[in-house]
Amino acid sequence: MILKKWEDLPEFMKVEEVEPYYRILERKKCSLAAKRIFDIIMAAFLLILFSPLMIFIALLIKFDSPGPAIYKQERVTQYGRKFKVYKFRTMINDADKIGSHVTTNNDSRITKVGEKIRGARIDEFPQLINVLRGDMSFVGTRPEAVKYVESYTKNMRATLLLPAGITSKASIEYKDEAKLLEKADDIDLFYIEKILPEKMRYNLDSIEKFSIIEEVKVLFKTVAAVL
Repeated sequence: MILKKWEDLPEFMKVEEVEPYYRILERKKCSLAAKRIFDIIMAAFLLILFSPLMIFIALLIKFDSPGPAIYKQERVTQYGRKFKVYKFRTMINDADKIGSHVTTNNDSRITKVGEKIRGARIDEFPQLINVLRGDMSFVGTRPEAVKYVESYTKNMRATLLLPAGITSKASIEYKDEAKLLEKADDIDLFYIEKILPEKMRYNLDSIEKFSIIEEVKVLFKTVAAVL
């Protein structure tokens, strides 16, 4: 994982609020390289290990409701680059066109199979492909939809110095995010004004304390949280 030179960053990221976080990461280039090597090896291993399960889940989804087994949505990753994130489809086909990009527990768009696999985060297994491609990492800020990134404050843009992640401290702390959104009259507005700033506080803190050891801790805490 190579950190771009400051002068090569996108213009919207070259602000004084982002620079302190950049300087922290600039001093940890070896750790960033180790992070990428770990991502490649672990993603390849897990894809091979879980491939029979992933095929089985894909078939269940196809039999359960019309539409593709894999759901692709445009999200934002390192340096503001847009990419397609892969997940097992847990909602009716084209659900994002008839509702919010965030989901509540009682969301009527969730399918029967989707309800079963969401809790254990099995729906995120296809993101191992995103990790191999370099769009994502195992640990990092969860990839947000474009419209939420457009609402970032200047210091929030620092989270785009690193690839988006499958899990993070914020993901663990807000594992019951769907329950919080149930009470909102305007889900998108509530997410942007209440939840996103708190999640970003954890994400920015993770950059300040970035190390391979801290990332391994997050992975173990994620497994514990899911179990």
